[in-house]
Amino acid sequence: MSSTDRLKKIKDLLLIEREEDYFQYREQFLRASIEERKKNGATWFPIQILSNELGYADYVHLEIERNNCLDMPHQFSAGKNVTLFSNKQSDEVQELTGTIKQSNKNKMKLIMHTDELPDWCYDGKLGVNIQFDDNSYIEMQKALDEVIGAKHNRVAELREIIEGNELPTFEKIDDTIVIPQLNFSQNRAVRHILSANDISIVHGPPGTGKTTTIVQAIRLVLQTEKQVLVCAPTNTAVDLLTEKLIEQGINVLRVGHPARVSEDLLKSTIDGQIQTHENYKDIKSLRRNAEEYFKMASKYKRAMGRDDYKQRTLYYTEARNCIKESRLLEDYIVNSLFENAQVICCTPVTSNNKALAKKRFNTLFFDEASQALEAISWIPLLKCNRVIFSGDHFQLPPVVKSAKAKQEGLDKTMLDRCTKIDAISTLLNRQYRMHQLIMQFSNSYFYNNELEADATVKDTLLSLNEDSDILHIPVELIDTAGCSFDEVQNPETLSLSNKGEADLIFKHLELLLQQYQHAGETTKLDIGIISPYKEQRELLKESLQNFDYSQYLVNELDVKTIDGFQGEERDVIYISLVRSNPNSEIGFLSDIRRMNVALTRAKKKLVVIMDTATIGNHPFYKKFIEYCETNNFYKSAWEYSYEA
Repeated sequence: MSSTDRLKKIKDLLLIEREEDYFQYREQFLRASIEERKKNGATWFPIQILSNELGYADYVHLEIERNNCLDMPHQFSAGKNVTLFSNKQSDEVQELTGTIKQSNKNKMKLIMHTDELPDWCYDGKLGVNIQFDDNSYIEMQKALDEVIGAKHNRVAELREIIEGNELPTFEKIDDTIVIPQLNFSQNRAVRHILSANDISIVHGPPGTGKTTTIVQAIRLVLQTEKQVLVCAPTNTAVDLLTEKLIEQGINVLRVGHPARVSEDLLKSTIDGQIQTHENYKDIKSLRRNAEEYFKMASKYKRAMGRDDYKQRTLYYTEARNCIKESRLLEDYIVNSLFENAQVICCTPVTSNNKALAKKRFNTLFFDEASQALEAISWIPLLKCNRVIFSGDHFQLPPVVKSAKAKQEGLDKTMLDRCTKIDAISTLLNRQYRMHQLIMQFSNSYFYNNELEADATVKDTLLSLNEDSDILHIPVELIDTAGCSFDEVQNPETLSLSNKGEADLIFKHLELLLQQYQHAGETTKLDIGIISPYKEQRELLKESLQNFDYSQYLVNELDVKTIDGFQGEERDVIYISLVRSNPNSEIGFLSDIRRMNVALTRAKKKLVVIMDTATIGNHPFYKKFIEYCETNNFYKSAWEYSYEA
């Protein structure tokens, strides 16, 4: 199959994925009553507005709270688009679009796409709906069309290199380049990046300092290039890179909707930098003048003489001139921001921002490339001459909702494809996160035993006191087989929970914290609880509300899905695998790349709770069980006095 034929197939698969995505949205939202939508978490109704104020970019910022269904899980999360609506009968459409800035159990902060709320927002009967966002599909299809049609240009050359039809080229590696704060493999990766003419990959397994390496490489590239483009598939990953680059004294412009950017980085966004620009006071003055002229014009009613009509027209003309002048001044500032920034950071879809439409870059740095569909990777790459991918193809893959599209390869990324090319990838092999025995299973299963734990972490435990049986062991597999901890499916969400595992986690956690306190330790712990299933996450969150850890040395205690902990680490990690059934069904636990992420978040202590009778037949989990048995990490739930 030629490169263009394969890309045409991806285009077709993308249509299938879009249809499945919209089908799921339609089934749970458009065809459902408002009561059904409330139950499946796609609608909050009724809601009340707790506060509203004018914020960045002259958008209205709302804080809202739902008044019922308070214990029900929902689908609202930061970055998603929503519609604020009124359920009062009216001849006019009473809807307003916005983006979620922050979402909690029963409250949300929204940034509305307006500078003023309409009157109906103050009449009660308000609700919020999740919106279907088609924009990313449109941009991916457009990008694929351009790649497929490319001939005799740089896009066509990159297409054939990625396809494996042409070999990438490299300049002679300069071994004199050594950055003191980087280790040997990190320096090797930086030198490889600097030598690449087309594509280079930094393979960064968990805790190996991938972001640190990329930031240093960007710093050196900027010595010979005026500006580079930096992308990542999630706003969280973009924010992290932005923050690290700013720390290096680099002039960064963070492009993206204010609702999708970290609060701490708003000053680095277009709107944030406009508001600190020396000419911003002139823009404000022009807008105030326009407002005054509109007010004066509005005083003239229908019954007007010729002079009154002329005066009103004059006021309107002056108002429009002020608005026009303020927009021209704002455009001038925006253009200067894009011109002077050393690094432009954004998600792939945002790289098609109108201010970036005609910009070209020599180098694209694409982080967390293992999570990006090939089609979305092409969007920023079309603007660039070469690309530096960083990521780990043994960690989180892209989310694909259509089983058919996934089966036919839509989830195969550009990173997956490029890692097959000889001499294109460099491995970061020293990890700085976890105890060597927490690392070792993933090291042997995924990384060919090429990773090594740095001396600063390799023997780090919660306590060196061997009498503290929980603290002195870096890994525990607690087997619930035979305990009748059966999984339960929620008939509405179809997600699974396991109350027995949830109870066991908090019993074990209390024992751990008691031992930690008695051991005389003084450092507060960061603790994470992970479950792949959203229903179990909600159950664990409820249990956490009844668990008083204020008396113990705990700094932070989070409950999230695996995706929620991507890129993060904790001193202690608990994993609840939930599945327990007589048919050995494990569902998406068979996605071992996702499990690799979960198993590599802990620094000092990893506790995995599973029913080995259900899960242990899968080759990956069978190997993990054997690893735990060999190292005396295996325990039965019966050891914690649980009765069947």
